[in-house]
Amino acid sequence: MNPQEQKPDAETENKINQLSMLEQNLQSVALQKQQFQNQNLEIESALSELEGSEEAFKIIGNLMVKITKDKLKSDLSNKKETGQLRLKSLEKQESMFREKTKALQEEILKHIQTGAQKSS
Repeated sequence: MNPQEQKPDAETENKINQLSMLEQNLQSVALQKQQFQNQNLEIESALSELEGSEEAFKIIGNLMVKITKDKLKSDLSNKKETGQLRLKSLEKQESMFREKTKALQEEILKHIQTGAQKSS
């Protein structure tokens, strides 16, 4: 029987399933990270625009409400800070998932190579 045609054993199949789940988690974290990065860019842009304006407005639901520049700056700065903290957390999660994924890939490869050598 050709090694490429062999079915992986239950342990290897389990590890492949774990790897698939890790990769899905990694994609999810990367997507969330991108969303927070975009949010931070929008906040930075809003803060920059706010510097050159005399009036400030905030959208609440379907209403646009006049608000003091200082209050809006404070709100945006707090939102940016919260987003940056969440971004750091996501970066740590992403790093952890990458390390686990790499380790699991190496385990699977080693297990497959060992199995192929045994059947030769």
